[in-house]
Amino acid sequence: MEHQGVLAVISGFSGAGKGTVMKALLEGYDQYALSISATTREPRPGEENGREYFFVSEPEFEEMIEKGALIEYARYVNHYYGTPRAYVESKLAEGKDVLLEIEIQGALKVKEQFPEALLVFLVPPSAAELKERLSGRGTETEEVIEKRLKRAAEEAEGMASYEYILVNDKVEDCTARLHALIQSQHYRTSACRELIRRMEEELKELTKKA
Repeated sequence: MEHQGVLAVISGFSGAGKGTVMKALLEGYDQYALSISATTREPRPGEENGREYFFVSEPEFEEMIEKGALIEYARYVNHYYGTPRAYVESKLAEGKDVLLEIEIQGALKVKEQFPEALLVFLVPPSAAELKERLSGRGTETEEVIEKRLKRAAEEAEGMASYEYILVNDKVEDCTARLHALIQSQHYRTSACRELIRRMEEELKELTKKA
């Protein structure tokens, strides 16, 4: 049975390990595609257009907004970031399961346009573990860590909007659970309408002949 791909929206606190888990998922299985965002910021050294981001000018981005070419978008620190609709829809049509790493407000906007999207929120085993991970990076000041923890406290209020919460205790375990969860979506009744219709018709034909 051919499947349309699943759109999986992954969110989580800074320090929850979203990027690590998604990298493991992409490396471990070949049916996933990572949604690439469009942005108006300049490429950083080593970044390539179409790999890390689709780099566009501000007028181009605003034209994309007007044409409805973005599933969601937001403006952060003087730059736009958004999810191109065409890229996501083409990958889903190919049967790829598309991973979209995004914050809560963007995730809810995606759900409005793609009701079948799967919303998953990754959390560390505890708040203390989150602080430990942020401190363990060794790349951020205490002030930045405190800001990230305050942001996490605000984001925690939106966790109940998600369908599933996954605890990222060990990366390999969390990755396996996320993979199983995404694959299970292919067998939801709403994803099998064509099979249901065909089975109904075939059974009607068989019972006519009986």
